[in-house]
Amino acid sequence: MTARHLIVHGRVQGVFYRDWTVETARDHGLAGWVRNLPDGTVEAHLEGDGEAITRMIAAMHDGPPRAAPTRIEQRSAEPQGLRGFTRR
Repeated sequence: MTARHLIVHGRVQGVFYRDWTVETARDHGLAGWVRNLPDGTVEAHLEGDGEAITRMIAAMHDGPPRAAPTRIEQRSAEPQGLRGFTRR
């Protein structure tokens, strides 16, 4: 079990980025959560298989059609034993 904490910069609010993240993370079999931050970024916590997390982060660089992520800050995180993936 691997976990990553992410901050996504760019045009990621108001473009269904969170909903897309929930759906895509579930498709990858990941657990965790995603939320908007007041500064216009999106924060996410991903847990699961390391390869699935790597694929998810690669997909997050593109996001949904109207999104324009410019960079993703990431760091290792402690797995929290979460089940499912939610939007906060």
